[in-house]
Amino acid sequence: MQEVLENHGVTPDIDDIRALVRRETEAVDRLILRRLRSEVALINELGGYIIHSGGKRLRPLLVLLAARACDYQGEHHIELAAVIEFIHTATLLHDDVVDASDLRRGNRTANAIWGNEAAVLVGDFLYSRAFEMMVSVGSMRVMEILSTTTNTIAEGEVLQLLNCHDPDTTETLYRNVIRYKTAKLFEASSQLGAVLGAQPQAVEKALADYGMHLGIAFQLIDDALDYGLSGEDIGKNIGDDLAEGKPTLPLIYAMRNGTPAQVKLIRKAIEHGGLEDIEPVLDAIESTGAIAYTAQSAQQEADLAIRSLATLPASSYREALYGLAEFSVSRSY
Repeated sequence: MQEVLENHGVTPDIDDIRALVRRETEAVDRLILRRLRSEVALINELGGYIIHSGGKRLRPLLVLLAARACDYQGEHHIELAAVIEFIHTATLLHDDVVDASDLRRGNRTANAIWGNEAAVLVGDFLYSRAFEMMVSVGSMRVMEILSTTTNTIAEGEVLQLLNCHDPDTTETLYRNVIRYKTAKLFEASSQLGAVLGAQPQAVEKALADYGMHLGIAFQLIDDALDYGLSGEDIGKNIGDDLAEGKPTLPLIYAMRNGTPAQVKLIRKAIEHGGLEDIEPVLDAIESTGAIAYTAQSAQQEADLAIRSLATLPASSYREALYGLAEFSVSRSY
């Protein structure tokens, strides 16, 4: 196992990484199912649908690996991994309502099936259940991290809404959105491992930095994949971000480096949304090298994430964290 993960020139197999914490992962899955139960049938139905819709479960995996990398020997990492997944799932439910999305991971979204009202309210249930669970860990530091995290995610959602349909959004503003909206939960996931392992402040910060850079890399690749693969490969429609008027990095870079005609075209597409001009926009993205720039930016973040792990002692768990960083930029889905 460790020999595979130490070969940094080869794309790591996510299944090999998961195998390192298989027992804990199975325990997290059982806990999620148990704590998802409610006397309200719709919560069971809708919550179960979204939980079983094929997510990568990277964030809970991050909690488990970080805790073990910090030599944590208890069981609270299982509870917190489930908490992280509930928070993430709640954000997805709310995201899809705000974005009016009808497809996620190749499946119809919960709001497309049950309606916006039900999706929002079940998202609220998952948030409140997550806080109920984290109280049982009995750590004010854990509560502090997760309460700050959920607040930051909400700020990121609002920032993204403000940037939507705004072709003047800069790369700095765009990065602020993904740092708040996506990377913050990755940051908390890895940081919690250090807290559980009673690590010194330097290690806690290093793992927080690792998660933050990992989350940025992951989102950058997601945004590149939106213009680089078929919907069947990535589980959503090609150009979904453009249809929603989201100025992600491929579009921002293409506007910065395109011809006046291309800039005018992309600005119009962002302002109005929709996919009427998807083909010429894709041509502009390709001709300006926007996907390559986005991928290079993601690789830089992944490299920073790996560098942050230097404070951890050598172990198969640290190697798995290396592997996650490499997977985040080499994946095609």
